[in-house]
Amino acid sequence: MIAAIALTVILGVLAVFQLALALGAPLGRFAWGGSHRVLPAGLRIGSLVSIVVYALIAVLALDRAAVIDVVPDVVSTVGMWVVFAYFVLGIVMNAISRSKPERYTMAPISAMLAVLSLIVAVG
Repeated sequence: MIAAIALTVILGVLAVFQLALALGAPLGRFAWGGSHRVLPAGLRIGSLVSIVVYALIAVLALDRAAVIDVVPDVVSTVGMWVVFAYFVLGIVMNAISRSKPERYTMAPISAMLAVLSLIVAVG
């Protein structure tokens, strides 16, 4: 349960970050390849979609950890393995970014999320 809550807290912080990006905060060097200081409209929409994805991941994690019960067990079990793979891919994508700020902040955050999601997936 602790891993699911920690995962949810980190996702909440990332959701605030993505909302700031969507609203035009000059933090683009930390996300989406780091090539924009302020994100263009398409990437701002992507940031809003990320918030929804983070919320869905949090629901899966909390459901898998039995903190809540809103989806069938098979959905949260399989879903958390998909989430784990998603964050492993995130590590790779952030690690190969041309943006040093993105590499040095988001790759380690993706690694933390991958470890936490693995713990939750294993149950």
